[in-house]
Amino acid sequence: MYSRKEGASVDLVKVIKNNILFCDLPEDIIRQELLPLSTRQPYRKGAGIIEPGDRMEQFGLILSGSIHLMHLYPSGKYSLFNILGENKVFGADLVCTGTQISRYSAQAARTSVILYFPSDMLLMPGMISEISREKIRARLLTLISNENIKKEYHIAILSQTGIRNRILTYLTMQADKKQSPAFEIPFSREGMAAYLCMNRSALSHELSRMQQEGIISFRKNRFTLLNWEESEKAWVNLDD
Repeated sequence: MYSRKEGASVDLVKVIKNNILFCDLPEDIIRQELLPLSTRQPYRKGAGIIEPGDRMEQFGLILSGSIHLMHLYPSGKYSLFNILGENKVFGADLVCTGTQISRYSAQAARTSVILYFPSDMLLMPGMISEISREKIRARLLTLISNENIKKEYHIAILSQTGIRNRILTYLTMQADKKQSPAFEIPFSREGMAAYLCMNRSALSHELSRMQQEGIISFRKNRFTLLNWEESEKAWVNLDD
């Protein structure tokens, strides 16, 4: 359980309060009801957090670092479908399923710390006040809905035929989200290839060709769509 040292507790309460799940709760309720139930778990870079088949009986708030959510295949290849950074909730989608069994893997992309809460805090009455539980559950519906929309966008990208079409669809979505032709993506080149389900060398080759043809310019993870206004599509902005 979390050690309730006053100075650290005050800071942690504000961190929790800043998250979408808990923003409707007063700070004293967070301190009195949530912190005593929490456990803090550190992970080194590259450490596995969950694997397919694991049962998830807790959900977490990422205090620092970031984690990758991936599908692993028997061939040893993987596809990356989400990156969760600081102040994001991890595992809420799993604890709300009937089995609580994971179908994906999660790995620490950097040295990370996750503050965990028991799933029964959401699912069963009695661990916290019913008013607090209902406030969190109402926010949970919004959180899971937003994540489902992001998955729909990922499906839309992967449904495109050809490497270039996938790249352009993804970059156009990012430009529309930022409302600017210049933007940064959250992926390294390896991560971008995994997200788009393509070979890294093929991705790098096509990006270079697109830059030579005056379609895009880029440096590391910062991209500019040079013909954004002409090629812009009517995508709905992704929620943060």
